[in-house]
Amino acid sequence: MPTAVFIHGTGVRRPGFETLARHVTAGLTALRDDLRIVPYYWGDRHGATLAADGASIPPETGEDRAISDFPEWPAEEHDVAAWGVLYADPEAELALAAAAAGRAGERPPGSVSPEHLLQERLSTLAAESAEVVPEWAHALSEAATRLGGHPLLGPAAASLDPNELAVIAARALVAHTVHRALDAGHPLIPDGGSRDAWVDRIAQYLGALPGGSERGVRSRLLGAAGGLASRAVLRHRHALTHAAHPAAGDVLRYLCRSEGVRSELRATVAELAPPVVLIGHSLGGIMALDSLVTTPLPQVRLLVTVGSQAPFLYESGCLPSLVHPRPLPPHVPDWLNVYDPRDILSYVGARLFPGRVTDTAVDSRQPFPAAHSAYWTNPRVYQLIAEHLS
Repeated sequence: MPTAVFIHGTGVRRPGFETLARHVTAGLTALRDDLRIVPYYWGDRHGATLAADGASIPPETGEDRAISDFPEWPAEEHDVAAWGVLYADPEAELALAAAAAGRAGERPPGSVSPEHLLQERLSTLAAESAEVVPEWAHALSEAATRLGGHPLLGPAAASLDPNELAVIAARALVAHTVHRALDAGHPLIPDGGSRDAWVDRIAQYLGALPGGSERGVRSRLLGAAGGLASRAVLRHRHALTHAAHPAAGDVLRYLCRSEGVRSELRATVAELAPPVVLIGHSLGGIMALDSLVTTPLPQVRLLVTVGSQAPFLYESGCLPSLVHPRPLPPHVPDWLNVYDPRDILSYVGARLFPGRVTDTAVDSRQPFPAAHSAYWTNPRVYQLIAEHLS
C-alpha cells in the first residue's frame, strides 16, 4: 500500500492542522482508496513564537498613505483584485452603494421596504446557514446576523434594485467569512470557483435570480477602496505582525535551525514501507526537498511540492541543502511542483533542474494571500497528485 506523508506549511497550528489534514486525506483517498495518509505536524515543536509578545515591534504610526493609481487590467484581474479589496473590507461595496443613494421616495401603504425584506431573509439565513453553505455554517450565520443590523444596509437598499442588493449582500457575506478565516489563519480557503458558487447560492437565498459567473465584482471598488489596505498596515502594525508572524517566523526559524525538523521527518519516513510520497505545502515542501537532498530515502518514490518557495531559495543561495548551480543529487526522486500564478509565494523549478522537475500550474481564482491557502480546496491539485502516483 502506498503511503503519502503530508507536511503542512507556515503558520499552521492546532486545531487548524487537524482540519487541514482531514481535508487533504479525504481529497486524496477519494481518488486513491489504496493510499495511506500520514500527516506530519511540526508547528508546535519547530514553529516560531513571539517569545516577548511583540516587544520588538515599533509603536504604531499615524502616517496615512493611500494607493490611488491602478493599471488597466483584464476583466478577470479586476475581479480578483476587487475580491482582495472585499476581503480587507467586506462592506466596501455596500458603502459605495450607500454613498450613491438619493433621498428615499414614498412607498405605497402596506408595502415592505427592500431593507426590511432583506433583513428578514438574512435572519432566516443565519438560522439555516448549514443548509446553504454547510462547510462554513457557523461563520456564515455570524456574518448574516452582523449584516442584518448593519447601518449601511438601509442606504444601500435605497439605491439598488432588489436583485442587485441580494447579490451585493451575498458578496459581503462571503467576503466577511473569508476575511475571518484569513485573520484566524484558517488552513483551508475556498478557491474562486467555490467562492463564486457560494455567492450565487446565497444570493438566490436572499431573493436574487440565478446569475452564474457573470456576477463579477465591480471594478470601481478598486479606485474607491484600494487604499484601505495600505492605511491599515501603518495603523495596526502590532496586530498585523502578530497575525503574520507565525508564517514569516516559521520560515526564518527553519532557515536558521532546520536540522531538528528534518531529522524528525526522516525518522518518520524510515518507519514506512515503500512506496512513499512526500507532499509538502509551502515551507513543508522545502523541508521535504532538503530532507531528500541531504539523506537518501529509498522508500520515497515521489516528491510533491505545492505553493513552495524551494526553487527560489535554491536560486537565491538560501536553500539549506543545496546551492545554485549544484544539481539535484541522483537519489532525489521524481518531483511534481504545483503552483498558482496568482500565489506570489509559489515558484517553478523546471528551468533550474532540467529534466528533474515537472511544474504544473493551477488556478484557484483567488487573490493573494488567499491563493496561497486555496490549493487544498482545488480539486485539480488532488487530480494531479493522483495522476503522478499511478
